[in-house]
Amino acid sequence: MHILVSNDDGYNARGLEALVDSLRDLAEITVVAPEVNHSGASNSLTLTRPLSVRHAPNGFMYVNGTPSDCVHVAMTGLLDIRPDLVLSGINNGANMGDDTLYSGTVAAAAEGFLFGVPSIAFSLVERGWAHLDAAVAQARKLVERQLSQPLVPTMLLNVNFPDLPADQIKGMRTTRLGKRHPSQPVIRSATPYGDTVYWIGPVGDVHDATHGTDFDAINQGYVSITPLRLDLTHHNHIAGVSDWMGPLCSA
Repeated sequence: MHILVSNDDGYNARGLEALVDSLRDLAEITVVAPEVNHSGASNSLTLTRPLSVRHAPNGFMYVNGTPSDCVHVAMTGLLDIRPDLVLSGINNGANMGDDTLYSGTVAAAAEGFLFGVPSIAFSLVERGWAHLDAAVAQARKLVERQLSQPLVPTMLLNVNFPDLPADQIKGMRTTRLGKRHPSQPVIRSATPYGDTVYWIGPVGDVHDATHGTDFDAINQGYVSITPLRLDLTHHNHIAGVSDWMGPLCSA
């Protein structure tokens, strides 16, 4: 078995190191991660400059690019064999609800999924790694399950761990994505030269944390596991848009 691991916090992040250390006895592990933090990079690829791949003393490889770059380069040139599983994380902070659209952690896993490899994104909901050991133990359980009994069809899973000690985690729940209110306003400031600059504001409050959502599972002390899809087509609206276009539609 061969597992490709990446993240968006960078190749020296504690969550990445802890996840890899916990899995070394299960499979051959290859790490290709960003050189620096790329939180919020989403699925961006670097197309305007070449990418370099370097080796860290611990054997990890790191790329001067985005999380998607890392997995893309690994899958299209670095690796001699196709991995059986792509993992991303463990991220320092949650990736739930609408935030998954911006997440570099989810993007790295999504890139593996685009290549037809089962992929899982892991995130610890509170920053600071207070209960990283508990999250790692839960992640290992899911990896063991996937390696011994692969999901069919191939899936992309988004997993979030509650910030709790192991004995307080109640179990795992399959969830749907919740929703947030719009983000808070940008923060305006000025450079030393008097130019106005803007910082993206904090995320908005949770809008939908009803039963069945990832937010609700985390609030109740469960690990949240959300199957994702990358088909953005709104199939239910195809007929309605065709009717709206009317005579504009060609025969």
